[in-house]
Amino acid sequence: MSIIDAVTPSTTCTAAPDELARFHALERRSPASLGALLEVRVAATPDAEAYRRPDGRGGWRSQTWADTGRVAAEIAAGLLDLGVAPEDRVAIMSSTRVEWIEVDLGIMCAGAATTTIYPTSTVDEVAHILTDSDSRVAVVENADHLPAVLAAGSPVRHAVLLDGPAPTGATTLEALRERGRQLLTATPTAVTDATAAVRPDDLATLIYTSGTTGRSKGVRLSHRSWLYQAFATQATGLAGPKDVGYLWLPLAHSFGKALLATQLAIGHAAVIDGDVSRVITNLPVVRPTLMPSVPRVFEKVHAGVVATAHRQGGVKARLFDWAIAVGREAVRRRAAGRRPGLWLDARRAVADRLVFAKIRARFGGRMRYMVSGAAKLSADLGEWFDAIGLPVLEGYGLTETSAGILVNRLERPEHGTVGLPLPGSEVAIAADGEILVRGPGVMQGYHELPAATAETLVDGWLRTGDIGEVTARGALRITDRKKDLIKTAGGKYVAPQHIEAQFKTICPLVSTIVVHGDGRPYITALIDLDADAVRVWAAEHDLAGATHAEIARSPQLNRVIDGHIGELNAGLARWESIKRFSILESNLTVEAGDLTPSLKLKRRAVEERYTAVLDGLYTT
Repeated sequence: MSIIDAVTPSTTCTAAPDELARFHALERRSPASLGALLEVRVAATPDAEAYRRPDGRGGWRSQTWADTGRVAAEIAAGLLDLGVAPEDRVAIMSSTRVEWIEVDLGIMCAGAATTTIYPTSTVDEVAHILTDSDSRVAVVENADHLPAVLAAGSPVRHAVLLDGPAPTGATTLEALRERGRQLLTATPTAVTDATAAVRPDDLATLIYTSGTTGRSKGVRLSHRSWLYQAFATQATGLAGPKDVGYLWLPLAHSFGKALLATQLAIGHAAVIDGDVSRVITNLPVVRPTLMPSVPRVFEKVHAGVVATAHRQGGVKARLFDWAIAVGREAVRRRAAGRRPGLWLDARRAVADRLVFAKIRARFGGRMRYMVSGAAKLSADLGEWFDAIGLPVLEGYGLTETSAGILVNRLERPEHGTVGLPLPGSEVAIAADGEILVRGPGVMQGYHELPAATAETLVDGWLRTGDIGEVTARGALRITDRKKDLIKTAGGKYVAPQHIEAQFKTICPLVSTIVVHGDGRPYITALIDLDADAVRVWAAEHDLAGATHAEIARSPQLNRVIDGHIGELNAGLARWESIKRFSILESNLTVEAGDLTPSLKLKRRAVEERYTAVLDGLYTT
């Protein structure tokens, strides 16, 4: 029996016909590669702003598409002069910055393929990725990364530094560009010839899975996959050439690469700064209209705004709560397809003037919407942001689908879902609830892993490993990871991600909650506190100056968390309610291996690290 045999119309979802028509029109005019798409963009809008970056003096420096095309060509020529051949892998290990983009575009124009590496990767992870990908050139942010990429046994023969002078055995990006300029002087068509030779199915990128369930695998993504992302997103009408995007997400992640491809097709400007600590201070300055993010950022913003409003108390707190209630009522009426009515419109206008406009000003005052991906966003949180006039469109995708495969649409988002497929993709639910995906964005396979590829790509469909359902409106709702489902000792199944997302909207002091109980008699949880929020709380509860661990152990905080757990349990079935919990005395981090670089929870790693704590929750 085929994996798709049990699928019915009620378990499939597709894009609207008008979006599909626009996509096919764009697809017919598509160039063959990302390098060729850059050539098209430069020719069409050479003087338009492409990127904006920090200038190092507290300001911003802008560059045009013509500037970007010139730098990419010089880098491409430099790589060709190093002997880089078609589909040869060139690794990039750097934080998010414009130079990352320029190098990646240079690799595309040279006909090579980019291997992405997070700058936070361990030495062992770097060694595995470089060896598995057989990357012969590595571009790294600074000299601190050189020992990892040039270690014994590494296939890397040329290391290029973005920052600082190059020690023996390495070169700088500027030196690589100079090498490229010399080649272009001698052979002016070297880069354009290399770009013209690239075909849609040639390898463009090797992105290694985050390793939440074991050794990372290289996902092979062709130029066709990224071109699909670009034109399918453009066909939805979610972005236009006058938009200004703000990008801080890691470019080593498939979501970042998809955003770059889309921007290249549409031609809008992008502000690039990978320093997460500067996001809130940058927004009022750069005033973007679009910003992709991850749920944790939205959770922190929500908790901060609510805490500030309630800390003032009195009339201001009551006004804030009233405004949010009015905004939610308007959102719910729109979601139901009903008109708000004059009285609700009038109240919404007052709420906007007195409360919402001030919150939106912190985001620059021009934000049209934000996009959430990489993990589940709670429906309540999505509705809250929509209520204040800052819609958050939740989407869904995997590295194996070249990032986004579904996203909510701006005109009528359905909170709690990941929306509709991008035009050109098909999404279906298998008999066991697993989400299946088919379309141009799906990977070619796992690098040098035919067995793993055959297990994941079945009958033309990608098995996502996620569980979902199709709503009455045809959107997809993710219910959990197939491998994350908990089966208690009593035989009851529990979806931890659903519970975790709910709790983070209830408790403003939590950063992460890890729901546990597979094979256990009842459900328990590990509570990871938000360092900033709990520090403010401590100062207001006679714990000023206490360490994070002392706050976590305090009876006062445990009573507060216990109250929030009780509120959570009130909405859960008996078998999925949390019976006991433990507050962690130190935060879960990327560096400790608790979270992926895109801030996804590494559930198994955390459970293994805190085995003794979890065991203690089941002793009498």
